[in-house]
Amino acid sequence: MTQKPSFHIIGISVRTTNQDQQASSDIPALWNKFFGEGILAKIPNKVSSNLYSIYTDYEKDHTAPYTTILGCEVENLNEIPEGLIGKTIPEGNYEIFTAKGNLMQGAVYNEWTKIWNAAIERTFVADFELYDAKSHDPENAEVDIFIGAR
Repeated sequence: MTQKPSFHIIGISVRTTNQDQQASSDIPALWNKFFGEGILAKIPNKVSSNLYSIYTDYEKDHTAPYTTILGCEVENLNEIPEGLIGKTIPEGNYEIFTAKGNLMQGAVYNEWTKIWNAAIERTFVADFELYDAKSHDPENAEVDIFIGAR
């Protein structure tokens, strides 16, 4: 387990659920919007070009509605462009899992399947995927998945 300090994110979001495979269409649509509308270039005060896919505002747990935010870590939330949202992810303890393989063939989803079935005492405050230099080759990527845990 590792502790991560609080950080700020600016990006776009969707409210979704894992029920009836809803997230499997909502989340790819969010990614398509992010790249299709050039959202990365609209985010001010980026700490880096790393992308975060944040899962937060859980109604209960991973079986109930939650919010997905796709964006970048920023220095502050002083300037949030119209159409984007900002959120502070609180300090917390995280279990780290690493998805390895072809992103187009479900490497990240397959790792989430393992997480959902793992015996982790989750907080359901915030979980996130980190897309950094290790994930630039989509056919041979590594994506760290941080799961909020007690």
